[in-house]
Amino acid sequence: MNKIFLVSSLLAANLLAMSIDFEMAPKNPQRVSPNQTNQILSFSNALEDSMKSVVNISAKKTVNASPNTIPPQMFQDPFFRKFFGEQFRNQIPKNRVQRALGSGVIISKDGYIVTNNHVVANADEVTVTLSNNPTEYTAKIIGVDADSDLAVIKIEAKKLTPIKIGSSDSLKVGDFVIAIGNPFGIGETATQGIISALNKNKVGINRYENYIQTDASINPGNSGGALVDSRGALIGINSAILSKSGGNNGIGFAIPVNMVKNVVEKLVSDGKVSRGYLGVSIDDLNKEIGKLYNHKYGALILNIGQDTPASKYGIKRGDLIYEINGKKVKDRVDLQNQVASFKPDTKIKLSIERNKKNITLDIVLGNRTALASSLEKKVFKGLELANITPKLSKQYRLASGTAGVLIRAVKIKSKAEKVGFQPGDVIIQIEDMEIKNVKDIQKAVEMSKNQHKRIYVNRYGRVLLLVMK
Repeated sequence: MNKIFLVSSLLAANLLAMSIDFEMAPKNPQRVSPNQTNQILSFSNALEDSMKSVVNISAKKTVNASPNTIPPQMFQDPFFRKFFGEQFRNQIPKNRVQRALGSGVIISKDGYIVTNNHVVANADEVTVTLSNNPTEYTAKIIGVDADSDLAVIKIEAKKLTPIKIGSSDSLKVGDFVIAIGNPFGIGETATQGIISALNKNKVGINRYENYIQTDASINPGNSGGALVDSRGALIGINSAILSKSGGNNGIGFAIPVNMVKNVVEKLVSDGKVSRGYLGVSIDDLNKEIGKLYNHKYGALILNIGQDTPASKYGIKRGDLIYEINGKKVKDRVDLQNQVASFKPDTKIKLSIERNKKNITLDIVLGNRTALASSLEKKVFKGLELANITPKLSKQYRLASGTAGVLIRAVKIKSKAEKVGFQPGDVIIQIEDMEIKNVKDIQKAVEMSKNQHKRIYVNRYGRVLLLVMK
C-alpha cells in the first residue's frame, strides 16, 4: 500500500507540473475570395498540416452481455444455483468486447491528444493511429470531463504535428469550415460546410453547451475530430449530430475551441475539471417578466440553495445577473458556462439588477466537484446522481413524467459499475421507500446503513432490481 501511495503521489505531482503550450493562429484573420480568372478556391495547402494533426482512435471496453435483470453477484449464490439448476447456470452472463471508433486532435509535439469523452469513457484500452502511419500507439487517459464531453489522452511519441489553435471569439455565421475525422472508420476524411449558427446551448446533450452548429458532414467516427477554418486552424471539436437515421442531416455540433482550451488545461494540470458554482436555480427572462426589469438580458434567480456561495454573499430571489467581471451575461446558460469557467475559490464581481436598481456583489465561488464528491460519499460510491429536470430528461431521452433520481455518470471500474448501474438509469425505489429526489436516497441509505439494499431502477421503461451495500 505504501508503494501504491508513493506512486500515486509522484503521479499527482507530475500532473500538476504539466501544461500545454498551444500553438496559436493569428487572431481576427482577413476574409477573402478568389478574384482572378486563373484562380480556384482550394484549401489543400492550408489543410496539409491539419490533416497530420488528426488521429484515429479505437477504444475497447469489456461489457457484461447480461441484460442486468438479475444482479451479477446473484449468479454466484448457491441457493439460486440449486433452486434453478442447469437453466440458471446457462444464464450466467459472459463478457463481451465492445469497440468504439472515433477521432482525436494532437495538441502537443509530445503526444497530448484531445477527443470526446464519449469516445474513450470507461475504456479498458485505447489505441491511436496517426495519419498515413500504420503504427498503433497505446494511449493513456490523462483526464475526462463528462459535463463538456471532452477528454485528453497521451501517446508516447515525439515530434508530432500539433494543430494550430484558432479563436472562437471572432467566428461569424457563414464562415467556411472543414470537418476532419475518421467517419465510419474509413480513415482520414475532410468535409466542407459553413458555420450555420453560434452559441447553441439548448441542444440537451451536455451540461455545459455553447456549440458551433455546422452543415459540414459529421458522421459516426468523426466524434473528437477537428473543425477548422479555411486556414486549417482549430475552431472546434466535432461532438454530435442531430439525426433520425444516425447519418448526417446537415446539423452537426462542435465544442468551441475556447471552451476546449479551458477544459484541456485543467485536465492536463489536474487530471480533472474543478468548476466553481454559485448554488442557484436560474431562468431566462420572458416577454412578461422582462417588463419588470430595465435590462432585457441576463439570468433570473429563482431560488438559492442553503449553505451556498449565493446564500452567503447575499444573492436574492428575483435578482437579475447581467454581468460577471464586466462581461455581459446573455442568458441562464451563459451564466452557467461563465461561472463554470472559473476555478473554485475564485473571487468574481456580479452586476445585478434588484428592484430596478443596479448593485454589485463580490462573491467567492464554491466547488461543484467537491459538492458532488460529498454527495457521492453520503450515498453510493461511484454514482453521480441528479434530480430530474426538463433539460436532463431531454438529454437522457427519458419518457415524459419519469420520476425518481437520475444516474448521470458511473465511475470507471467502481463497485457501482460492476453491480450493473448505467448512466441514464433512474432510481425509483430503495427497499420499501419510493424515491422522488436525492434527499429520499440519503434517507433510505441512512435507514439501512452498511446493509445490502435492493435498488429498483427504471432503465428506459424497464424496471430492474440491483443490489448494493
